[in-house]
Parts: sequence; C-alpha cells; structure tokens
Amino acid sequence: MSGHESNWRRRLEPLLRGLFHQYWRVARGMTLGVRAVVLDDSNKVFLVKHSYVAGWHLPGGGVETGESLGEALRRELREEGRIELAGEPALHGLFFNSHVSRRDHVAVYVVRHFSQDRLPEPNREIVACGFFATDALPAETTHGTRLRIAEVLDGTPPMATWR
Repeated sequence: MSGHESNWRRRLEPLLRGLFHQYWRVARGMTLGVRAVVLDDSNKVFLVKHSYVAGWHLPGGGVETGESLGEALRRELREEGRIELAGEPALHGLFFNSHVSRRDHVAVYVVRHFSQDRLPEPNREIVACGFFATDALPAETTHGTRLRIAEVLDGTPPMATWR
C-alpha cells in the first residue's frame, strides 16, 4: 500500500466508521457482530486485513437481521477466509466494543475444526489474510485481536470489553 493510500485511509476511516454507526444506530439500535479465533493444527491463528479499516483482525463481521450468531459466523468465515466449519465452534465470550460504538457487542468463537481449500484472493473487502504463529503476529495486529488470542491460548481471563 502506498503512503498516499495509507494517509487517505487514516483520514477517511473515522468518518466512514462514524457514518456507518449512525446508520446502524437508527436502523438497528444495537449492533452485534461475530469474530472467530480460527486455529490450525499448529495453533497458528487466521487473521484478515480489511480495505476499509487499519490493522489485522480476527475474521468476522455483523450479524444481519434474522440471522443467528452461528449463521453469521459461518457466512463471515466463508466470505473472508474460504473457511468451512467442520464442527461446532466454542463460544469464547461476548464483549462490549465501546471504542466502535456505545451499542456494539461482539461474540467471539474458537474454531479448531474447519476446512479451507485455499486462501482467498485479495478483493475489495479483504486485501490480505493468512495463518500466523502467535509469537510472530503482524505488527499491525490490533490490541483487541491480541487480547482475544491471549485469552484463548494463554488462558488469560476474558475481559468484558473488547479494548
């Protein structure tokens, strides 16, 4: 990514996030999302880098109207990582995500049983993705993502907030 694109994203990201959440506030009242700590057999974790927000994140996204948490998780994993669940994910926790909105909550699942035929090609939403050793996460991995990974793998007690 060029420096110009990076500067543009830094300036535009807070504005876009604010506009989306104002819309969601009127349309939905409360926002609910799902994310997954997807771990392979070597305990490498799957992360994604979005085109519209800085940093590396756990895969996931918003729960649509009429959709269950499980359905949303399956859809998001398929869309962002070509990941198909091969077993039931374990609910890790429900987190209040106050830095995004006073109305945002995220359900985090642990996924150890899945299939993935290949990594997806970069697209308009996901510009990069992959499995990473937890002691070699990309430098831009977000603080909240690092906390969730540590909670799952190191047994750190889950917090109530995303951070």
